[in-house]
Amino acid sequence: MKRWMKTLVWVLSWLALAFAPTGASARPAVPTMLPSGIEKLSTVEGISEYRLANGLRFILFADAAKPTATVNVTYLVGSRHENYGETGMAHLLEHLIFKGSKRFPDPTRQFQARGFEINGTTWLDRTNYYLTFPASDDNLKWALSWSADAMVNSFIARKDLESEMSVVRNEFEMGENEPASVMFKRLQSMLFDWHNYGNNTIGARSDIENVRIENLQAFYRKYYQPDNAVLTVAGKFDEQETLNWIVATFGKLPRPSRTLPEHWTQEPTADGERQFVLRRKGEVQLVTVAYRTPSSLHADADAIGMAAEILGDTPNGRLYRALVQPGLASQVFAYTINTREPGFVVFGAVVNKGAALEPVRDRMIEVVEGGFSRQGTTASELGRALEQARTAYERALADPEAFAVTLSEYIALGDWRLFFYARDQLDRIKAEQLDAAAGRYLVRDNRVLGTFIPDDSPQRAVLPQAPTAAQLLADFKPEEKGDTGEAFDPSYDNLERRTRLQTFADLKVALLPKRNRGQTVNVAMRFRWGDESSLKDRKLSGALAMSMLTRGTDRLNRQQIADEITRLKIRGGLTQFETTRDKLPEALGLVAQMFRDASFPPEEFEELRREYLTNLQSQLDSPEELSSDALNAYFNRYPPADPRYHSTLPERIQHLRQVTLDDVISYRRDLIGTARGEIAIVGDFDEKLIEDELRRLFPGNTSRSDYQRLDREYGHVAPRRLVIDTPDKENAFLRARLDFTLRDDDADAPALYVANHIFGGSSGLSSRLLDRLRQKEGLSYSAGSSLSMGSRQRLSSWTVAAMVAPQNAARAEQAFLEEVRRVRSDGFTASEVAEAKKGIVEARAVARSQDSAVAARWISFLDLDRNWQFSRDFEAKVLAVSPEQVSAAFRKYIDPDQLTLVIAGDTGKGLGK
Repeated sequence: MKRWMKTLVWVLSWLALAFAPTGASARPAVPTMLPSGIEKLSTVEGISEYRLANGLRFILFADAAKPTATVNVTYLVGSRHENYGETGMAHLLEHLIFKGSKRFPDPTRQFQARGFEINGTTWLDRTNYYLTFPASDDNLKWALSWSADAMVNSFIARKDLESEMSVVRNEFEMGENEPASVMFKRLQSMLFDWHNYGNNTIGARSDIENVRIENLQAFYRKYYQPDNAVLTVAGKFDEQETLNWIVATFGKLPRPSRTLPEHWTQEPTADGERQFVLRRKGEVQLVTVAYRTPSSLHADADAIGMAAEILGDTPNGRLYRALVQPGLASQVFAYTINTREPGFVVFGAVVNKGAALEPVRDRMIEVVEGGFSRQGTTASELGRALEQARTAYERALADPEAFAVTLSEYIALGDWRLFFYARDQLDRIKAEQLDAAAGRYLVRDNRVLGTFIPDDSPQRAVLPQAPTAAQLLADFKPEEKGDTGEAFDPSYDNLERRTRLQTFADLKVALLPKRNRGQTVNVAMRFRWGDESSLKDRKLSGALAMSMLTRGTDRLNRQQIADEITRLKIRGGLTQFETTRDKLPEALGLVAQMFRDASFPPEEFEELRREYLTNLQSQLDSPEELSSDALNAYFNRYPPADPRYHSTLPERIQHLRQVTLDDVISYRRDLIGTARGEIAIVGDFDEKLIEDELRRLFPGNTSRSDYQRLDREYGHVAPRRLVIDTPDKENAFLRARLDFTLRDDDADAPALYVANHIFGGSSGLSSRLLDRLRQKEGLSYSAGSSLSMGSRQRLSSWTVAAMVAPQNAARAEQAFLEEVRRVRSDGFTASEVAEAKKGIVEARAVARSQDSAVAARWISFLDLDRNWQFSRDFEAKVLAVSPEQVSAAFRKYIDPDQLTLVIAGDTGKGLGK
């Protein structure tokens, strides 16, 4: 029931294509009166569920620790509810919901103007839409009103389908670019003969291209109704008022008269192993095995999930030890698919191009199938997995915004309280359960690897009947009281007032203690060493040296370090991480030990080198990576040995093969130290204790090298258009860049900042660029612009990126340049500038409510000898700029004739023509 998997980030990115007074209590008063028409159902740890007369269930999770709120609507409909010829319909409908409704014909404009963060996701059993925004009565009422209107009054119009179909198809093509994404689709289809879990959520290309608007409208009217949805409101809000607003919005929706269809298809017990071979262009090889498993409501599901963690964890998992350490594979992964009906679990390995696959396949099957019968689950394996799971639950509850969205997964299983039920079951899991469950389901005849082979002695894996959520929860007695933090005011004045600055010789420190839900605390560090001479020709050695710090010290090996990271509840990297109040002193000690006493084991260096090589080689045919690499290489102005030089992908691969462990150890010996730099800590911690720890741990580790700052300098780069061929890729990337002389404290900086926000820099679905490429012409799933302004050197860069189909790349390029010229000709409107200002201010307020963002910002301020006054002044200048100034700044700096463009894609499909 709980997703524990720490799957490799870059592999999972393939598979995903589918921000009150100080000291006040953060918990608002619980409502004392229920408005008419509301029934209270349950309360768990301060989170309450209610039901309206029309059948809508809703959950309220009030927490004023951050000045933000989230509204999430979960519909109990996903890709498994689609009919023949309608695959991808649930996902396509998700896109169309944002196209408008009767009372909100153009919601994306309001999302941007109000500084909303929005998204929708579709999965096998559910679809959800969430809005996160600066907490205010007006924003919450608007969010509830839009969500209610979208539920029953969305347009679902033919004209929107015609443009959005191309966008969804573009998203489909993005997945087709990656072998792992296509392999996941094949796994699904091979695992299920009859059940719709065998259909990937993105759908079939033909269904995406040919779906009828009448079918979409019927699907919408059937499933988008109050009795098939669960509303969640989390964050800072008044519960009593919110109850009234929910009645005033959702309560007015009629209870539908239709009856939802019953789904009776059950997948037969698997009767033999299956296999398939996927052949496509690529730079790495993959081996996967998958097994069908019981519903996530069944007791065995937790055991299988824990067993998968023990098998697939890096670096402690059995597959890692069996495949990566001997050099058979460069990486391994495992993940469970948690579903209301019987689902599946997948294990895999990433193998270097040209290496033999058979030894990897055979060893993987040997470890997965029967491995727990030969060697049962050990106490250390189970303890590590349980600690990781408990930490995951703690982190989820500590962040109400993310928790509101996470609840969608448990709602899809039948009841949101299953989150707490599953958490409490961790104390009851025994090693014997894992061993027994693995023996039942991780067997040959339940495997999908390759070709079907008849067998006279089949090994059946009968899937038992799962209990209902009500049965599981019948004797469940949770605590009703939850954890709280202070209602922190993230205003500029308060951030400045609450932060204490310290200097330990060359080490600058910012400490901002405050009470947090879950006692979380964020740490950001940046240490500085070296000059142009000492860093010459050592860029790769430096990157490898930093990576090696976490792979062993004089006292701890890599596994022991990983265990310490789990025990200390550290989430993040070496120099930027989150932990908790009680674990922070030890976490800082662990970081200091890794910087001071790294041991650089030779076998770990070779593993790291293989990982780097595999990662780089996987980028050699990626339009996204190749276009970025080419653009950075073209703008390079430094010789190869200079630390600021951009090495191309082939150069990095060549250097990686040549670099030695001695080179890396030499870099550590000559350069790395923690006595110079910046440290910022924001969150729940003992200020005096941590100050003493910082003074003890870091200033004494000095670098042997002199330090001199190295900044990139402005130099004119002639405009050019580059085309890169990436054969057999379904997706293409368009990029553009322009460098110019500007610094963030120059007079033009605020106006150009606003101009970029309007053109393509906002995080929502509405901008000049996105309106043209996605909303109007349906050419791109993702497009945007970015403005990077120097803080010391007068060097700024404006970049644009758009993902398109190869055959649409030329049209997208033309449309982009037309929009640039249209702004230069007509300028921006007063309403655009006003909306941009509001969105910018509210987005910055949300950012200031995130501890990690505040810590990162303090690191920058300490380096630049600035404070929050600079941000406040910049924001005031943003609010003061006129539409004429914004338009003039764009005309002054953004010249389409000076842009360098890069297009990467399959030239055989019309790219660049």
